Amino acid sequence: MNRKQMPIRWKMTILSFGVVLFALIIGFIIFVGKAIEMKKEELGNQALITARTVANLPTVQSHLEEPQGFKEIQPMVENIRTVNGSDYIVVLNMNRIRYSHPSNEQLGTISAGKDEGPAFAEHSYVSTAKGELGMAVRGFVPVMNTDHKQIGVVVVGILLPSTLDIMRNLQNELMIIGAITLLFGMMGSWLLARQIKKDTFELEPYEIGKLLVERTAAFQAMNEGIIAIDNQQRITVFNEKAKDIVQVTGNLTGKPIQEILSSSKLPEIMTTKEPIYREEMKLGSKIVLSSRVPILVNEQIVGAVAVFQDRTEMTALAEELTGVKEFVEALRVQTHEHQNTLHTVAGLIQLEENEKALEYIFQSSQEKDDLSAFLAQRIKLERLKGLLLGKIMRGKEMGIEVKVDPDSYLSSPPPLLDEHDLVILLGNFIENSFYALKEMNDESKFIHLYLKEETDTFHIEIEDNGIGMSNEQIPQLFQKGYTTKGKNGSGIGLYLIHSIVEKANGHINVESTPLEGTLFQLTFPMNGGKTHDETD
Repeated sequence: MNRKQMPIRWKMTILSFGVVLFALIIGFIIFVGKAIEMKKEELGNQALITARTVANLPTVQSHLEEPQGFKEIQPMVENIRTVNGSDYIVVLNMNRIRYSHPSNEQLGTISAGKDEGPAFAEHSYVSTAKGELGMAVRGFVPVMNTDHKQIGVVVVGILLPSTLDIMRNLQNELMIIGAITLLFGMMGSWLLARQIKKDTFELEPYEIGKLLVERTAAFQAMNEGIIAIDNQQRITVFNEKAKDIVQVTGNLTGKPIQEILSSSKLPEIMTTKEPIYREEMKLGSKIVLSSRVPILVNEQIVGAVAVFQDRTEMTALAEELTGVKEFVEALRVQTHEHQNTLHTVAGLIQLEENEKALEYIFQSSQEKDDLSAFLAQRIKLERLKGLLLGKIMRGKEMGIEVKVDPDSYLSSPPPLLDEHDLVILLGNFIENSFYALKEMNDESKFIHLYLKEETDTFHIEIEDNGIGMSNEQIPQLFQKGYTTKGKNGSGIGLYLIHSIVEKANGHINVESTPLEGTLFQLTFPMNGGKTHDETD
């Protein structure tokens, strides 16, 4: 079995065991170092106690100032050294002349120790230094006479055991600690490896790496834009197609989605936990068809992903076709009306009512010219103008007066809307009014349309005297799939209207009375901000 084929559980076990072993070695070094420090402290205290004992001996205090005092001091101090297990005890007078020493040849000689200075200034302390017999812990205590005047120094040295000797003394403790650490370390390593194996869906590391490469390549090759975020709302995937659609560049991984694309609506998906499929929305200057779904792992939200297609060209084509369709409809209605006009004129001529025939011709021509001139003057958007012309002519054919308020005016759509959005809005509203008026038997059927462009806001009002709606129906109007048309309705039109209004930070108000009619009032900000809270 080569390294690549070794199961992840064994790899993780070996790796974890190596980590535990390394930690054990570090801990062992720290433990031994601490033991050495503790040993130094213990020996230092022992040396100080012994030095104080010697310094307080009357014999030492009385003979230390005598030239031959070492003859009395040396035997007594050596006896104490043997009893206390010290390696050497040196008694010095103020001239640093040795009055006791393990080696008799050193008696009467001068000590040249470099760490003895503070002791001759009445200080007691411990130091570690290499002496004549090796590395030792040395305790220094001043010798004071009965008049509390310093007359010398006692130095007690205890050789420091080697590191190996200290380890031998602690071998039982070290073996127990090592065994327990290795046991729990191996158990922890095995449990960790098993959990990692579970978290990686039983995949080996090379398989995960292969999947990552394949996923990245697939994302980049797709003709749809893909954006994914984690539970911190930071970007994890932003493929090249998405960058092209949104018109951004560079490596975006790890950046907050709100900073790069505030209109993505991915954070909302993480909040609602409900997927949204095939919703038309606007990203920058592009119109896209977007599907957004939450990412779940073990029933927990860990992120969200959006897949979207650029529909800008398709939408432009649809807008063009919509305009063409409306013009075709207007021409069809005009042809039908023209035939009726010809029949009427022919009948008047046969009745020899020539003057009335001419008057009728002039009246019909003037109405068409007035309507075309009014729309051309007041509505500056060609497709919208075509839509209104078609709807007015169609309404006339159906016996419904479709009237645009004389004060209406529109030069350009609000910042967050485009001409296509307005065509969808007005087209759906007027068609709904046509349907509502079909069910009425009144002789006078009307649809009144009012468009008003102001400095800060843009208003749309559409009113009809159709069948109306109840108070229970109004709150459900803009829900996807809800319709008042029964089997003839799709439940999409007003849902699209609500999505467009929401996208443009607009406001909808609905007033309706059964069998009397309905009024829709829409308000949009001309600066892109919000108007006020929506109150359907």
